[in-house]
Amino acid sequence: MYPKRWGFLVDAAGFVPASDRGRVLAALRRQLGYVLARSPFYASLFGAHGLGAPALADLGDLGRFPFTTKSMLRQSQADAPPLGRHAAAPLSEVIRVHASTGTTGTPSWVGVTAADSRSWTATTAAALRAQGLCRDDVLVHGAGLTMFVGGLPVRDAVEDIGATMIPVGTGASAKALLAMDSFDVTVLHSTPSYARYLAEYLRESGRDPKDFGLRRLMVGGEPGGGEPAFREHIEREWGARVTEGLGNADMAPILFAERPGAAGMRLTGGDHVFVELIDPDTGTVLPPEPGVSGELVYTALARECCPLVRFRTRDRVHVTGLDSDGAPLIRCVGRTDDMLIVLGVNVFPAAVRDVVQTLHPRTSGAMQVVLERAGPRVEPPLRLDVEWGAAPGDHDTLRRLLESLIRNRLSVPAEVNLVPPGSLERSEMKTRLTRVSRVSTGG
Repeated sequence: MYPKRWGFLVDAAGFVPASDRGRVLAALRRQLGYVLARSPFYASLFGAHGLGAPALADLGDLGRFPFTTKSMLRQSQADAPPLGRHAAAPLSEVIRVHASTGTTGTPSWVGVTAADSRSWTATTAAALRAQGLCRDDVLVHGAGLTMFVGGLPVRDAVEDIGATMIPVGTGASAKALLAMDSFDVTVLHSTPSYARYLAEYLRESGRDPKDFGLRRLMVGGEPGGGEPAFREHIEREWGARVTEGLGNADMAPILFAERPGAAGMRLTGGDHVFVELIDPDTGTVLPPEPGVSGELVYTALARECCPLVRFRTRDRVHVTGLDSDGAPLIRCVGRTDDMLIVLGVNVFPAAVRDVVQTLHPRTSGAMQVVLERAGPRVEPPLRLDVEWGAAPGDHDTLRRLLESLIRNRLSVPAEVNLVPPGSLERSEMKTRLTRVSRVSTGG
């Protein structure tokens, strides 16, 4: 445990500053009382475990409560459509409905009351401010504005800050180019995949991304912004600094954010969400000390419609260090849903992509893991298609080098199939890094 002089006690509640623990505990008790009174799902779940709001004597006691999983939410909504048995506010109080992106299955509905919307705006604005967004910025928003939680709530937060937002959305790179030609754009807000996609689009249009003078690329929605080689590539393409944010469709748009120059993301939404770090295999709560890896678990502190308790996000993170005041800093390394197991070794496709990216421009950086059947277990070797780049050199040498790097850095054998530039899927939202297919060799 780190000493109190850091301002944080690094234990089961290590994301909460020591000075805030009393306030957070009081908020958590109020929220659990609200949930028990208004959510049939949680009243039944907690009752089955003999638990209630008075059972929470300190923050560590939350570990006695059961987890909520995505499959439980889907079943809850199947049992009581449309919002589910876990909803604690009627539809008449809901002002907007979002939906999860469905990375783990059928998307689930997320209802937002007026109070929930204000909470999301405050949380998201805090994250954007932490990344450096200010009133003088002109921001191109290159993400969806429909049911995606990174759309309208981000618009609300940008307006709250007072910055200028150009809501280009997805599938509109020509409009993004027009906006950057027409305005002194300083910030691009998008997924890492789109930051790269747009740079490629501009180059194919005969334009250099650096010529637009952007100062910041604020990315999130998928792993990538924290991958060293991938980050270095898009920073070099744009001549701008990358900062990263992390949120969750079922809980809040952005909860963690990276300050410029920091070595990771810190919790910026702690006024609205209590965060735990757990061992994804055992469920044991872990202290967020530097060097520790685990899965993030969220509990709402002030949520009316969908007040989730101990929700397993499936986001696997690594604690990279401590901020200047002792706050834990994290990087997201992937989703436990995406994780592959090769010869007993856990492999995240995003980590494979980062290895491939280190050889740019010999590779384009684009890759896909090719599976014979859905994971997580994969019979070795790990097979992947990799696009050769503008300066590939000898293809046999490049293939052997990639296989050697993957074996040495990720500790798994690999079989690389080189394919021409532009062969693999590009996305303006989240790029798919795996596919199930019959394996082809050669190239």
